[in-house]
Amino acid sequence: MSGSGARPVAYGVVPADTTEDVRMRGAGVSTQVAVLPVGSLEQHGAYLPLATDTLVACAVAREIADAYPVHLLPPVTVSCSHEHAAWPGTVSISAPTLHAVVRDIAESLRRSGVEALVVVNGHGGNYVLGNVVQEASARGERMGLFPAAEDWETARQRAGVTTSLLTDMHAGEIETSILLHAHPEFVRPGYESADFTADDRRHLLTVGMSAYTDSGVIGRPSLGSAEKGKELLASLADSFGVLFALLTSADGADAGAVRE
Repeated sequence: MSGSGARPVAYGVVPADTTEDVRMRGAGVSTQVAVLPVGSLEQHGAYLPLATDTLVACAVAREIADAYPVHLLPPVTVSCSHEHAAWPGTVSISAPTLHAVVRDIAESLRRSGVEALVVVNGHGGNYVLGNVVQEASARGERMGLFPAAEDWETARQRAGVTTSLLTDMHAGEIETSILLHAHPEFVRPGYESADFTADDRRHLLTVGMSAYTDSGVIGRPSLGSAEKGKELLASLADSFGVLFALLTSADGADAGAVRE
């Protein structure tokens, strides 16, 4: 997919577009697509910031915006992190609140002529986002959730990430790698010796993260690298092409693309 052309540099995670930038970008496409990063504010061990999931979601969304003609939105920075409540700094909102926020944003975008919304989710605990997309699609609206587990698995293999998605649950190899590439200034010393695994987490939603880890880490951050982070993001941008085609096709669905 060809790039979206020159884009103003963002300040941190906030897009720097003007209204004219958005107008010009929208004039060149048949279906306008917006990309909304959704992160969280929750513990990520002693070496990654509380805003890690937001930074990851924004890094993925920026990579997408560099490759596709989409409108990049500022992130939702607080979401459903209730399982991390045992650690200081974690803040959550309820699932119905997050559902309402995303639905309201989608409705506002449609009123201004942006027909499709992709939610780029950076936090695995935001289960309700799947319901938001599911319900919107049933109403005939164009909405997608990205990345899927399959997109992460493809990216993991391409980047040479050693840890499986099951083991790499929180503040592990993937998140550490993405931040080492996209925001190395936020990665503190300590990830090199913080590995901890707990693959059997079947009661996580009942007992929370603190029942499985003292440090807040579940994964192998010592294996993280900036090179892996760069490849992870590049792979995710490539994978986004199928969803972009689905949302911009004439009838809103392309079964052939899904079966690829």
